[in-house]
Amino acid sequence: MAACGVVVREWQTTTGPCDYLIFIDGTPCGLIEAKEHDKGEKLTAVAEQTRRYAESEFKYAPTDIDIRFAYEATDVLTRFCDYHDKDYRSREIFSFHRPEQLRAWLKDSDTIRNRLKSFPAFDTTGFRKCQVNAIVNLEKSFGENRPRALIQMATGAGKTYTAITNVYRLLKFAKAKRILFLVDTKNLGEQAEEEFRKYKPTDDARLFPELYNVCRLTSSQIPNGSNVCISTIQRMYSILKGKELDEADEESSPNEGRIVGEPRDVEYNSAYPPEYFDFIIIDECHRSIYNVWQQVLDYFDAFLIGLTATPDKRTYSFFNQNVVSEYTHEEAVIDGVNVGGDTYIIETDVSKNGATITERLVEKRDRLSREKRWEQNDEDLEYDKGKLDRDVVNPSQIRTIIREFRDKVTTVMFPGRKEIPKTLIFAKTDSHADDIINIVREEFGRGNEFCKKITYNAEEDPKSVLAAFRNEFYPRVAVTVDMIATGTDVKALECLVFMRDVRSRNYFEQMLGRGRRTLGHDDLARVSPSATTNKCRYVVVDCVGVTKSLKTETRQLDRKPSVSLKELMMSVAMGARDDDTVTSLAGRLLRLAAVMDNGERKKAAELAGGASVNDIARDMLDAFDEDRIAKEAGLIFRDGAREATEEERAKLADAQSRLVEKAIKPMFSAELRNYLENARKAHDQVIDNENLDAVISSGWDTDREDHAKEVIQTFRQFLADNRDELDALQIIYGQTYKQRPITLRMVKAVHDALKTSPYGLSCDMVWHAYEVAGAPIATARSAVGKLMDIISVIRFELGQEKILRPFEAGVAERFKSWVFSKNAGHGQFTEEQMDWLRMIRDHISTSGSVSSDDLDLSPFGEKGGLGRFYVLFGDKYQDVLDDMNYALVA
Repeated sequence: MAACGVVVREWQTTTGPCDYLIFIDGTPCGLIEAKEHDKGEKLTAVAEQTRRYAESEFKYAPTDIDIRFAYEATDVLTRFCDYHDKDYRSREIFSFHRPEQLRAWLKDSDTIRNRLKSFPAFDTTGFRKCQVNAIVNLEKSFGENRPRALIQMATGAGKTYTAITNVYRLLKFAKAKRILFLVDTKNLGEQAEEEFRKYKPTDDARLFPELYNVCRLTSSQIPNGSNVCISTIQRMYSILKGKELDEADEESSPNEGRIVGEPRDVEYNSAYPPEYFDFIIIDECHRSIYNVWQQVLDYFDAFLIGLTATPDKRTYSFFNQNVVSEYTHEEAVIDGVNVGGDTYIIETDVSKNGATITERLVEKRDRLSREKRWEQNDEDLEYDKGKLDRDVVNPSQIRTIIREFRDKVTTVMFPGRKEIPKTLIFAKTDSHADDIINIVREEFGRGNEFCKKITYNAEEDPKSVLAAFRNEFYPRVAVTVDMIATGTDVKALECLVFMRDVRSRNYFEQMLGRGRRTLGHDDLARVSPSATTNKCRYVVVDCVGVTKSLKTETRQLDRKPSVSLKELMMSVAMGARDDDTVTSLAGRLLRLAAVMDNGERKKAAELAGGASVNDIARDMLDAFDEDRIAKEAGLIFRDGAREATEEERAKLADAQSRLVEKAIKPMFSAELRNYLENARKAHDQVIDNENLDAVISSGWDTDREDHAKEVIQTFRQFLADNRDELDALQIIYGQTYKQRPITLRMVKAVHDALKTSPYGLSCDMVWHAYEVAGAPIATARSAVGKLMDIISVIRFELGQEKILRPFEAGVAERFKSWVFSKNAGHGQFTEEQMDWLRMIRDHISTSGSVSSDDLDLSPFGEKGGLGRFYVLFGDKYQDVLDDMNYALVA
């Protein structure tokens, strides 16, 4: 019996003998044209010859045979074409396809490339605009038979979710048999597997794994029946080579900057031939797939799809400049998908200049064992910053940086925070990371749980530490080298401390991406309880000059950090049109938009004629975008083609002027400017104190006093405007506590009114203003009862109290006096009665008053509730409550 596939040489046709005729199951279906070694450059032209043979009549064969497959080959190069593809086109392949594959294609009702031209309409419900663009444009690219496509999406925009949606549609509608999802670290592979496991398509009630088999490869074999294979590029190489791979070799990224040696040569593997995968999706494709690893990709006859937030020139080149989606970090900030960042510089003498160790006994330490010894230094040892923490360890340098960070993180960088925000420190080596951890714990005066290492070489399970860092209060600080530098989500992360330099622009951008994730207030407060808003920014703490040693593609938006929002808006309204001013204003508006609530956004849009704050900022940034300016001018410039002529430059300048004027037009509205400034004040703690220059400048104290006076004046205006509008103010002004107790609801109404425009204040701000103004303050405020402190502030302003003290402290003092007077007149309270009275005191401290209904709630309910209180105090129980409501508050 003949084999499935047979090739016959020199078969005669009406236009001459073809080199080889391919038979599948006895039926002729394909041709091979073979050429000499040095004719590779002419194979494209040979394709015409092959087509001529295919259209000829074959000797001894029926006239209606269908020659579908065509190969042109030399001893080193093979090209292939399927004539059943619409707009068929030859492509280079690693080797000839197996006969079984040709048989499968012959039995298929259509080709995969034809099915790629007819995807059904995509339901965009629940998808971001950038995700929709990526999915739709990628399918368009497939339909045009483009072999490679690049999706560029900012960190946090949902690249993986987008890719899985594409995978689902390829499997369902294009009938793809197998798709490879390629990563470069085991960690990213595990994350991708989890994303596939949770994915639920919009047109099916089942989860992805219930529809298609997903397998993360962990051995040298690929399980049969797998529809989606998740693998590192290292493991896929080992599979093709038929070798086992230690999982430790998948833990770090095969970053091209660290790879040495020759390219990883790939040979034909009959178990996994080139046609094994139809599509390959390469996550984080900006690294690892070039040079030494590229042959792994070149081996497969598959469409290649790249995913990255930070493409570079090599990335664009590898994917044939076919960028199907481009969504930058700047656009993501505008859309609220990312948060913007600030940079805080800590520069020390040793970090910048190095130092010299004089000729004497010096302490040395083994890198791995950490064993110490003393040796005589025969000559002075000079070291620069390049040797620091590698060849020379200077504990004082690390300590100086950590101490400065400790002192500034909750005062300058994140003022008002009670705990250090989630912080990631990038170290140079594992040894350097250990030194940092020990000093962080010591300088902050905290235990082991406060600061931990997350590196591949850490003794403690890095996965569990990472999970805790992501979801729990501890650790507050994580120190890493590379493990979570890229591709790992810790959305609560707000501070990135660089104690190592980074030379790769893309790698640096990826590291910054760790801080750019957005997070709502409730989720942020779960791990950082003192956060008062959603995450609206991150801070880069540069201790080694990393921000100066390279330039990133991300535009620095706030170029005038010492200029207030009010001054920026006025500058633009008064004629400023320069890049720095307009761009800084755009950046400041984006920050404000990130913390405004829906009501504030709606009001701002009304005042701006329908444009949202984000839209205004977007237009300002677009006014300085070269592509947008050229489009406005009606000009097209191709990369590297030529410089603009003088006439074209004039058109570009005129176009930019038009764009700028259109962008800043809303700023001419005094009403809008005032509203935005008042909205800024309402969120002052988040957006006003984040400016390094403003916080540490020598003029800060004077500015602070002026600001305090302004706050107090605004507060007085608030009281005058609302004394007859708010119940709590009516009671305090009239001192009618006996007739009507102050309730927590009333106090919240005061807080809400105080925060709104045109006041834009909080109790914290007003209290702090009186502190700065020199008001007599009895005791420091505690975390308990802060909401009620507004009562104390109001009474102090009205002169009803001579000393400003927390409401809780006043209640406690008045409670002592009340108990003393009652004991003196009616006999001593019993110990159980005193326990109840103290609980009522604490309740009034946080709620303003107590009612009989409250006594059935916690903590009173656990002690017997209203019934037990009645037993203890008898028929006079309500008099006791009324008396305490008045005596402890009035």
